[in-house]
Amino acid sequence: MLAAAVAPRAPSLAARILAEALGTLALLMVVIGSGIMAERLSGGNTAIALLANALATVGGLYVLIEMLGPVSGAHFNPAVSLVMAVRGALPKAALLPYIGAQLVGAMLGAWLAHAMFDLTLLQFSTHVRSGAGQWIAEIVATAGLVVVILRAPTARAPAMVAAWIGAAYWFTASTSFANPAAAFGRMFSDSFAGIAPASVPAFVIAQLAGAFIGLLVHRLLDHSPDHD
Repeated sequence: MLAAAVAPRAPSLAARILAEALGTLALLMVVIGSGIMAERLSGGNTAIALLANALATVGGLYVLIEMLGPVSGAHFNPAVSLVMAVRGALPKAALLPYIGAQLVGAMLGAWLAHAMFDLTLLQFSTHVRSGAGQWIAEIVATAGLVVVILRAPTARAPAMVAAWIGAAYWFTASTSFANPAAAFGRMFSDSFAGIAPASVPAFVIAQLAGAFIGLLVHRLLDHSPDHD
């Protein structure tokens, strides 16, 4: 009886960092791997390839959030971690370890996808993604993602986050990276899902801007500062 009354211990920082690394690794593996498979099987039909890539990402992201959310919050995204740190939902001391784990996981996820398809492990994308439309798209996609994360009912958050990303694959010009770690990892893959290294800084700036716009929208909808 006494044992049953003891509250479960919160995951350690090491466990949370591991969850963020593994989750981001798996997410990038899904995004890049499904992009490679889609490109090989679509016969040059970009719409079919994008659809396959989006569906795989939606499914993978949903599973990863459900599985790892109780451990680390399932951020897998430096912009989300930064917003959570600003709100006090993530200890400031954990922010840099979270971001480091996400970036390392993203790079390893790209390499693992290449290994599964017998591709050269170390490569850089030549897929230039640039222009005002792409940057605006990343602002919109990331702002929307943050609003969904902050306002979704806890039990429905995994499905709603995955649904937003899946939809944004299609209604944004950038196919909705909405994640600095995703941009970082995808620059290591010269495949369907890749982004040229020179295009990454502008994407990250747009994503960070979008994250803070999303936080502002959330606060405006509450008509007051966060009071969770």
